[in-house]
Amino acid sequence: MISPFSSKVLQPLHVKDQSHKNFLIDQAHTIPSIIVSSAAASNAVMLGGGYFTPLKGYMDLADVLSVSKNMRITSGIFWPIPVVNMVPEESLTEEIKSARKIALLDPNVDGHPLIAIQSVDKIEKITDQQVSKIAEQVYGTKDILHPGVASFFAAGKILISGDIEVLNYSYFESEFPDTFRTAVEIRNEIKKRNWKRVIAFQTRNPMHRAHEELCRIAKKQLNADGILIHMLLGKLKEGDIPADIRNASIRKMVELYFPEDTVMVTGYGFDMLYAGPREAVLHAIFRQNAGCSHLIVGRDHAGVGDYYGTFDAQTIFDSIPGETLQIEIFRCDHTVWCFKCGAVVMMKDCPHEKDDYLLLSGTRVREILSEGKEIPPEFSRPEVAKILSEYYQTL
Repeated sequence: MISPFSSKVLQPLHVKDQSHKNFLIDQAHTIPSIIVSSAAASNAVMLGGGYFTPLKGYMDLADVLSVSKNMRITSGIFWPIPVVNMVPEESLTEEIKSARKIALLDPNVDGHPLIAIQSVDKIEKITDQQVSKIAEQVYGTKDILHPGVASFFAAGKILISGDIEVLNYSYFESEFPDTFRTAVEIRNEIKKRNWKRVIAFQTRNPMHRAHEELCRIAKKQLNADGILIHMLLGKLKEGDIPADIRNASIRKMVELYFPEDTVMVTGYGFDMLYAGPREAVLHAIFRQNAGCSHLIVGRDHAGVGDYYGTFDAQTIFDSIPGETLQIEIFRCDHTVWCFKCGAVVMMKDCPHEKDDYLLLSGTRVREILSEGKEIPPEFSRPEVAKILSEYYQTL
């Protein structure tokens, strides 16, 4: 199986030893605590599950600036997006300023339970100028209408860096018990199935027929053993379809339209960044750590609005040194319904003309649903459309 990213072994930071876990829980009562942002909590979940291998915790300012500018930590390790615990200045108490360790509390669960213990290596203030520069380098824009930029600006200007020990996976295990999986668990399942060549498909949307066909095309062209449908389960921007609805619709599609034992439907606990090309690279690292050999990268991968070029998330991989990533990228062209073919096709592989095509997109599916109209069968399987339509009728 493919090796983890920049490491010989996967490095999950979730504490398994019960006696040590009990010690940390007791310790949390004696050290300062802080309710972190949703982004910092999801970073803890990803560190705990091994997806952020080989990282050991939250980055300091020097690493953040280096990653933003050069996509490398100061130690030289390649990494595309800062992994941070940023908090507002007003939450920085005198206790926290002098603490060697702090308890991180979950903002996304009632009662704000303990999610991790963090060593406090540094507490640093980021200037407004640095925040703007980081946003511009990572997201390609400083526009506060960009949902990822808005969240980054709102997190605070105080950076608390240091290693962490993760105690639980927030709400993801309880709300998505059949879907949430760590990188460790996915690797183990791939080994169990004896899959060698595995294609990962990233999604934050329900899968319409173009997505479904992309998975088939990639599997056939790469002669793959299986497909990992890996859905984001964390926070999204307003208007996106909730994780439980996406989960139900994707599972129904796989159940009815894919051969048995060829697809693993899983999810991971991360908040969407909408960082386009940089996030596509991060997605590749996630899937390499999960044991996949290939990642499908299509049109406007991880994008939002018109902030990125249609295929920027593919071309960014051309600038990454060849030895950096072991996982390979399967690049997809525009995918359309061709009336003459009577099927979903990639335009570059189809001999017909533009007038024969119906463009397929998740945005268009959401527009049709929000208008209360039926989704055409060219866009979505009827069983999937039924689940989505029932959800929209409740809004």
